[in-house]
Amino acid sequence: MQLAAAQLEAHLQKGLKALYVIHGDEPLLAQEAADAIRAAARLQGYTERSSYTVAGAHFDWSAVLAAGGSLSLFAERQIVEIRVPSGKPGKDGSAALQQIAEAAAGNDSTLTLVLLPRLDKATRTGAWFAALENHGVSLPVETIERAALPQWIAQRLARQAQRVKGGEEGQRTLQFFADRVEGNLLAAHQEIQKLALLYPAGELGWEQVEAAVNNVARYDVFKLSEAVLGGNPQRVARMLDGLQAEGEAEVLVHYTLAEDIRALKRVKDAMSAGRPLPMALRENRIWGPRERAFERVLPRLDERALARLLRAAHVVDGIVKGLKQPDWPASGWQALQRLALMLCRACTAPARG
Repeated sequence: MQLAAAQLEAHLQKGLKALYVIHGDEPLLAQEAADAIRAAARLQGYTERSSYTVAGAHFDWSAVLAAGGSLSLFAERQIVEIRVPSGKPGKDGSAALQQIAEAAAGNDSTLTLVLLPRLDKATRTGAWFAALENHGVSLPVETIERAALPQWIAQRLARQAQRVKGGEEGQRTLQFFADRVEGNLLAAHQEIQKLALLYPAGELGWEQVEAAVNNVARYDVFKLSEAVLGGNPQRVARMLDGLQAEGEAEVLVHYTLAEDIRALKRVKDAMSAGRPLPMALRENRIWGPRERAFERVLPRLDERALARLLRAAHVVDGIVKGLKQPDWPASGWQALQRLALMLCRACTAPARG
């Protein structure tokens, strides 16, 4: 069975299962989920714990298989943890995990906890993962997206009996907090805990949060597309400054922007050739949040706007590779800033009839 992270606390209050699988790319949430399961297990008499990390294809699974059936003289129940950092257990590991999953059903003396990174679709539909999910509880830990981050911060503050002021000031405070910690959830958690140390329970004002919260944001170049297509110039500028400070390659940032422009042009051309928008998006492998962004943006772009953006992307390609271009900044990062804001403005232009 699959369980959302928000449902874990209520689930554990009803009793433990013999097998849990935590998978995802958010270390803080994965760690918190594992800690909650361990704490519940200790309360139910699981006093011993052994841990195994699958380091490669030649890992010896026999010790893991043996652990599930062995107890010490001093414990009646145990926790066996299996970490697969690559998410690829290999042929022997796949067979072993299926065996472990099938054995878990009738084993009330061993709680098995399998810890995995974010898995692609092919892996999630594989036999070994299906066995774990069918015989145990699967807990995906998803990244907190930027749009949901202010609410997540508010919920975490509430856990320590703190809150921001209501109304517009409160929203501004949460947005400011989110800007400072975007892409770095562990640091966000630490900044929230720091507020509990600095200030008493109750209401927090803008000045208190502004003075206390450090800028610990970490930016992912592939999230830049989300900000640009969303028409958020302040966030775009902040992300580009952050990527530059972190030493990101200019050519990778350019590729991200240029690929969005090229994809918009391909979809627009397909629509001009008579393809319905859903078909044009599917043929160009545009789906998920990006699909929704394209649906909103495409009615705002005509052929001339796309041609200007393509020309600009070509110019900036030369600049980031060291070429000088008339009427453009010599700095690659300044040229990227200009290109990104051009696309950002185009994405918020009035829709065309």
